[in-house]
Amino acid sequence: MKQYLALVKEVFDNGTWQENRTGIRTLSIPGAMMKFDLQQGFPAVTTKKLAFKSAIGEMVGFMRAYRNAADFNRLGCKVWDQNANENAQWLANPYRLEEGDLGSVYGVQWRQWPAYKTIDLQQPHSQAQIADALSRGYRQVGVIDQADGKPGSAVLYKAIDQLRACLDTIVNDPASRRILFHGWNWAQLEEMALPPCHLLYQFLVSQATREISLCLYIRSNDLGLGTPFNLTEGAALLHLIGRLTGYTPRWFTYFIGDAHIYENHVDMLQQQLRREPYESPRLVISDRIPDYAQTGRYEPQWLEQVEPSDFRLEGYRHHPPLTAPMAV
Repeated sequence: MKQYLALVKEVFDNGTWQENRTGIRTLSIPGAMMKFDLQQGFPAVTTKKLAFKSAIGEMVGFMRAYRNAADFNRLGCKVWDQNANENAQWLANPYRLEEGDLGSVYGVQWRQWPAYKTIDLQQPHSQAQIADALSRGYRQVGVIDQADGKPGSAVLYKAIDQLRACLDTIVNDPASRRILFHGWNWAQLEEMALPPCHLLYQFLVSQATREISLCLYIRSNDLGLGTPFNLTEGAALLHLIGRLTGYTPRWFTYFIGDAHIYENHVDMLQQQLRREPYESPRLVISDRIPDYAQTGRYEPQWLEQVEPSDFRLEGYRHHPPLTAPMAV
């Protein structure tokens, strides 16, 4: 985890103080990157104890498209409680449905992206376009009339499972450079307790070496609490996708737009900089999750069937725990 500590030091050395929505200042730099060879170990922070079970629980909740903090709690992840039930702005939001509701966050976009098409019924190829959309799984949900009352546009809808589409493409067209999913849905940002920070995932396959890599872009990353979580989730997700598609995880490249340290996290991170990191552990995935490379069977349904207990770290040594409050 020397790359992580080097980035923390860079922010301390070169960052500037910024105001933000939380009311707690951040020391920030624009643009940062880390790159990990997963064959050399798992990128778990070792200069403090990693909340591994909580991070994996959150990842599993995303894969199940959960939108309520109570559901994440049952997976061992409590990080959404404050955003769901203590954020005054979200509590007053008309899109908040019930106690614990988070809105259409992360996993909802990953697994149920709401896609609409409007097709002008007055243009000559409208029926062919509608037929094509229906063949792709859309259904017609209405018609928008023109001002004169004549039919104007047909409205079609489907929920897109982006993560499943990535798996399908890895298996059927591994040379594609379009194997990606993202969560930044402009039409629903106001319907989320928190807009996505980690928002773009791209998988890249090497058929020659039978390896799969991941590029992850994060628009805004809290180095004290967010980065260790997001590194864990991204690397674990890559391992899982590799298991289900028959490829060995290799490069995990981690891009950050705004890399920052909250003012009330300074002491925690300075203490970590004084600690010598231990050797990286290894991620072990339960044998109950089928390995495509061994079985030759494509079983994408395991995206919904994995449990947090299916993941564990082997050889994980760490320094004593450090805590700091999360900015909401």
